[in-house]
Amino acid sequence: MATIRTGNRSALLIVDVQVGVVAAAGDISRQLDHITFAVRRARDAGVPIIWVQHDDEELPRGSAEWQWVPVLAPQVDDIRVYKQHNSSFEQTTLEAELAARGVAHIVLCGAVTGWCIRATAYAALERGYDLTLIGDGHIAKRLDTGEGTVVEADAIVREFNAVLPWLSYPGRRNRVVAAAELVW
Repeated sequence: MATIRTGNRSALLIVDVQVGVVAAAGDISRQLDHITFAVRRARDAGVPIIWVQHDDEELPRGSAEWQWVPVLAPQVDDIRVYKQHNSSFEQTTLEAELAARGVAHIVLCGAVTGWCIRATAYAALERGYDLTLIGDGHIAKRLDTGEGTVVEADAIVREFNAVLPWLSYPGRRNRVVAAAELVW
């Protein structure tokens, strides 16, 4: 059974909104506006902001594709976590960073819904964190199933927004809200 995190501290977790990750995602200006809004609100409330950045053979650290999209920029006091797997928790410093700040509640946004956002959301709940997904602040790419079917990006976002609140973990709360509804 997972440890249930105590306390009421929150952190904003922004995952993989990197040039090379979102390049094929189409027009994501609306999602970027919502993520930027959430960052601004978190800063105003003194909520820790954690930027999770992926690197691998296709997305080498330091390359142009590895960089954050231009409208998003971590500040010096923000926390940086680097990952090589879909979950932001696997073989990273994320849990130590959260524990050092007494975080029990993660507010999640970023890219890409079908992989890293989903894996990070499930991992957070499995590790005993409460979770809020910013429903209009995660980015998907269309998915070719390889069977002659394509699942459009907006359908992937809608599906995850609908499924997440129904997940049941003992002692944890999870929900989906619009960026404008965030209350720190």
